[in-house]
Amino acid sequence: MFWQEEPPVDQFQIPNDVVDLMFDIDCRELPVDHAYTLAAAIVEALPWVGDDLRIGVHAVHGAGSQNGWERPEHGTASRLILSRRTRLTLRCPRERQADLERGLTGLTLEIGGCPMRVGKAHPKPLSKQTTLGARHVVIADRGDEDAFLEWAAAELRDMGIRVRKALCGRSVALATPDGPLATRSLMLAELSLDESLRLQQQGLGSHRALGCGIFLPHKGIGAVTDRPTG
Repeated sequence: MFWQEEPPVDQFQIPNDVVDLMFDIDCRELPVDHAYTLAAAIVEALPWVGDDLRIGVHAVHGAGSQNGWERPEHGTASRLILSRRTRLTLRCPRERQADLERGLTGLTLEIGGCPMRVGKAHPKPLSKQTTLGARHVVIADRGDEDAFLEWAAAELRDMGIRVRKALCGRSVALATPDGPLATRSLMLAELSLDESLRLQQQGLGSHRALGCGIFLPHKGIGAVTDRPTG
């Protein structure tokens, strides 16, 4: 008889070939829709980042609506007030970590008229959680919700990831010089640990530099439109 079981999650070693590199920042506010201007500022400082499709730039997020404060409407004219705990995070191959640290630490990036001083970096391993959410996945010509989910399931199947539970959220258009880029949020639940890590490493769809297709730990299927737990 041959018998093999998966190791317990708490004993599983997260591979370190891809990490989230979290930079301290000094930044009072940003445009709510800052995906393009943030990516452009980073590429202006480090042109090689634009050529490395493995590097993803997380959108910078402040607090949600709570305690009487309402999150501003999505757009380039609205401003998101940031706390001192807010970080600039890039998902990158481990081999590029040192290059990013040397290139960005100490710089002041100009993002839609808002200066961001970049400080020390802290690498963070990928998550062991098996419910993941992406705030933005590019829709392209898959505007219908069912068509979008069918496309996502096919793409994930090609990556060796079986979809058990999936839920997409609202559509959000990101501003770019070429016109609005249509995206949807997407949550996937009940992944295996191997599938979760593979999805975090590879992402889904295009425009990783604009924060699209980057998956984070998620609270669960009931909160797909909420902020992933990071």
